[in-house]
Amino acid sequence: MSSCLSGFMGLCVGDALGVPVEFTSRAQRTIAPVAGMQGYGTWNQPPGTWSDDSSLTFCLAESLCSGYSPKDIAEKFCCWYSETYWTAHGETFDVGNTTQVAIAKLQRGISPLESGESSDRSNGNGSLMRILPMAYWHKRLDFPELIDRVHQVASITHAHPRSQIACGIYISVAIDLLQGSDLETSYRQGWERVQQIYQKSPYSLELPHFERITNGAIASLPVDAIQSSGYVIHTLEAALWCLLNTHSYAEAVLKAVNLGDDTDTTAAVTGGLAGIYYGLDNIPVEWINQIARKAAIEDLATRFEQVTNA
Repeated sequence: MSSCLSGFMGLCVGDALGVPVEFTSRAQRTIAPVAGMQGYGTWNQPPGTWSDDSSLTFCLAESLCSGYSPKDIAEKFCCWYSETYWTAHGETFDVGNTTQVAIAKLQRGISPLESGESSDRSNGNGSLMRILPMAYWHKRLDFPELIDRVHQVASITHAHPRSQIACGIYISVAIDLLQGSDLETSYRQGWERVQQIYQKSPYSLELPHFERITNGAIASLPVDAIQSSGYVIHTLEAALWCLLNTHSYAEAVLKAVNLGDDTDTTAAVTGGLAGIYYGLDNIPVEWINQIARKAAIEDLATRFEQVTNA
């Protein structure tokens, strides 16, 4: 069973479940909860359509198939934006502001090491949503080097330390899941492993923002304490909360979607980890079969798996 396909499809299905109801309120989702794959709605796209979350994840994976090159990753992001590369139906939609600004810089020839927005207000979830493929490189690099590259990849668009930390924690949790740990252990060990990196400057000043994650108590918070906006902290908190309070892939991603607001990204970030943990066989087949470009995603996962296991 391809762990790459489990993660990729887990993320993509979550994204597609959330696309039709993006920006709807939690109150609306409480009255009419999403229970399966829908279509149209917010973006007027057919069922199984995925958005920027999956597109940029697949761009990253595609680039990593040829080795690690921030320049090539950035070029693929630009191709997605301008040429509909790795889109569901040849249309680029739902582009985040920070990502858009960074891509405009890249298109002007600015280096991918300097293109990311670094202001306090540039901490949307646009790097977290696409970072998952980096977890599969854990066998090829020692952990500090891997996290350094996670930061580089995040910084192509989101260069603030807060966004980098969110990506680092997420990847660290994903690595534990890939190694067979349960959800609770992966959450705890994921933070413990990356903690020493983030206790140094410039990251240490940002740690108070992550307190509800790092104190080990995120799972016990009531739903009213969990926010689902496009802010990177909210997305990481919500994803971990959904994972730790459910017992199946479907339950986890539907809980994420039904939090409302940034439904596609919350469910994509949740779904990537849930896909790894529960496996492809436990993602409802009727959802997978509706996913746009399913065969292309399967092919990408196969090629990516070969590279990560080489």
